[in-house]
Amino acid sequence: MKFKFWGVRGSIPTPGPDTIKYGGNTTCIEVRTDDNELIILDAGSGLFQLSQTLLQQMPINAHILISHTHWDHIHGLPFCMPVYLQGNKITIYGGQDSHTREGIERTLKIQMQPSFFPIAESELKADVSYRTVTTGEIFNIANATIMPVLMNHPVINFGYLIHCDGKSLFFTGDYEPQLNIYAPEDKEYLKYQQKIDKCIESLVNVIQGVDALIIDSSFTDQEYLSKQNWGHGTYSAAITLAKKARVKKLFFTHHEPTRTDAELDLIYAELLANHQDIACELFIAHEGMEVTL
Repeated sequence: MKFKFWGVRGSIPTPGPDTIKYGGNTTCIEVRTDDNELIILDAGSGLFQLSQTLLQQMPINAHILISHTHWDHIHGLPFCMPVYLQGNKITIYGGQDSHTREGIERTLKIQMQPSFFPIAESELKADVSYRTVTTGEIFNIANATIMPVLMNHPVINFGYLIHCDGKSLFFTGDYEPQLNIYAPEDKEYLKYQQKIDKCIESLVNVIQGVDALIIDSSFTDQEYLSKQNWGHGTYSAAITLAKKARVKKLFFTHHEPTRTDAELDLIYAELLANHQDIACELFIAHEGMEVTL
């Protein structure tokens, strides 16, 4: 199994001279099994660049796993060029909308309304189908086994655990480790903390020993002080989880949109210097990075 990053930015695309090295596209990761089956994690603006390469490989059979439906994780869908061409098959997976109770098919239906986009969903030429999944549900894509895992975020958000070809990876989507809403002196604090600890323990058990953990690491600890409950994690929280789960490779992604290449370089150097004892390898994800497990 191998994967390639096509988008590593969070919230909004950030093209420009300060993001050339790591990239300015939002989340999109191409996963290939040893049999070359195509799985795509999220459909941010990086999907457009990926789709240009897929035009050379038609007909394609792509499976797009959507972590959640915030714009930066789906706004590449209408620009995925293979959906406009006959002979291609695209299956889109994701959760049920907690407000409308509609399935993942709602994403393209909303995006391609005339108010937002000049081409209607009904005009797509490819065979586009949808599958609404639930947390803990195990399903197969060819010889890959997939399990969605509910992650803490202001909207329904699935991380995806993929086992294939004797290897495994876990992608968190957007994820903020849950905070205790009570002060330590409150009587409810301990009980609530026990619930949080159980959630963390459950996640650790699910991802124990994965070959690759791709995790939302938007903020430094200092930045996080003013951005709690925004739904995004920190570098230190990612490392803590990686240590507990004994993962082999850790990839920091969903870079904060104002973060420059120089700042990411500095953060990476500090992480390597301050965590020389960590057993897993640490990487700052960048567009074009390819990893074979």
